[in-house]
Amino acid sequence: MDLIPRELFYAIILLTWVIFVSIPLTRWLYSLMRGRGLSHGVAIYFNRKIIHILAGGLIALLIPHLFSTPLIPLSMSLILAALLYIPHRTGRLLTWFQTPENLFEVHFCIAWGLAITLGWLLTEGDFRLGVIPVLYMSFGDAVTGVVRNLIFRRRTKSWWGNLAMAAVCLPIGCTVGLWGGVSAIVAAFIEHFEFGPIDDNLTIPSTSFLILYLTYPRWS
Repeated sequence: MDLIPRELFYAIILLTWVIFVSIPLTRWLYSLMRGRGLSHGVAIYFNRKIIHILAGGLIALLIPHLFSTPLIPLSMSLILAALLYIPHRTGRLLTWFQTPENLFEVHFCIAWGLAITLGWLLTEGDFRLGVIPVLYMSFGDAVTGVVRNLIFRRRTKSWWGNLAMAAVCLPIGCTVGLWGGVSAIVAAFIEHFEFGPIDDNLTIPSTSFLILYLTYPRWS
């Protein structure tokens, strides 16, 4: 199979997986959680973190092994961002993981695609610069949310969640050395703060990306 058709084939499989996670799987999990007494808000929050892990994080891990350039992954992320924005625009939300208060899941898709693309371009072909911040945003932020949800049963900020995020992000960052570990700690720290409409799906990848880019020549 030629390179481009093969990568398109991979993209179709991955998009199908994301749709499966976002619609039937998390919709079923929402019903299961509600049936066990969890509030609507808590169930939504858990589902958002499940999508972070199973869609954003898992696929980011596969990108360097399946794609030769970021063109198709970027296209995937923008298509998903548009598909997630449409329910907000039409008022027909996917109520098991979307909320009318914010567009954070749309921000996630855009940040995911841009980080991977810019990382590849700025390093002339090294996916790691973009993938590592995306993994912080996907796995690290998800664990933060799960820990806080288990403790407080509502969306809130807590340093316990940030400690859990640091524990997840540090091994990821340290794969490229000391500065990778620094970027992980900064990502876990910055997640604690909100800056109006700029949510942590933007601050986590942007700050860690900047640190990793500036220190790229010193990676191990």
